[in-house]
Amino acid sequence: MTSSNLATSENIEIGAPHIRDSIREAIVERRLAPGTKLSESDVGGLFNVSRTVVRAALQALSYEGLVTVEKNRGAFVAYPSVAEAQQIFATRRLIEPGLLREAAPHLEKRHIKELRDLLAEEERLTIQRGQSARRAEIKASGDFHLAIAAITGNAILKRFMDELIARSSLVIALYGQSVISSCGHSEHQEIVDALERKDVDTACALMLEHIDHIEADLDLRATKRDSNLKDALLL
Repeated sequence: MTSSNLATSENIEIGAPHIRDSIREAIVERRLAPGTKLSESDVGGLFNVSRTVVRAALQALSYEGLVTVEKNRGAFVAYPSVAEAQQIFATRRLIEPGLLREAAPHLEKRHIKELRDLLAEEERLTIQRGQSARRAEIKASGDFHLAIAAITGNAILKRFMDELIARSSLVIALYGQSVISSCGHSEHQEIVDALERKDVDTACALMLEHIDHIEADLDLRATKRDSNLKDALLL
């Protein structure tokens, strides 16, 4: 491998994951709307990296279902169909009660504290005003579900939930109606209370109700919303 090729390889290794994570976070926090064009040259200019590095990041996001790459048109934030939206929440109903049952044998006092700390942060954000607080609240809500996956100690499940929560955020960005958090804070509290009592059956039932409520808040008639790429990625 030549020195120039080695340099390119190192840039992709160092730069692409950072760009991938930045774009994913912007999607999860609903700063990047579904359908937003992700021009390789524009993204590369914002991060001061080559189009090759950007292309690697976008390809990784396409594997996660967060970005679509269209021939002769480029890359766009994914625009999930009504059927995809329904499938995402159907998948969550199948997976998340199982996560709770898998997490329960590993649950320690420190895990309950970590979950309650997340709830405290979520509650703090619910009383704040402004778009930035709203975005942070949405991320905190997703982090609660990811924390339960982390307790299982199963890295495969955790990675799968990372993708599932990100894709849920994309659906909520496109179809969500509520001005309050689509992932109810009080419902999270009830789930943690049940887990602390070691009442896993109740926790699972509450989780299913919770997912039902999130989906019920969706208006599956999309209204397109535009995003400014620079504002979304460079906070």
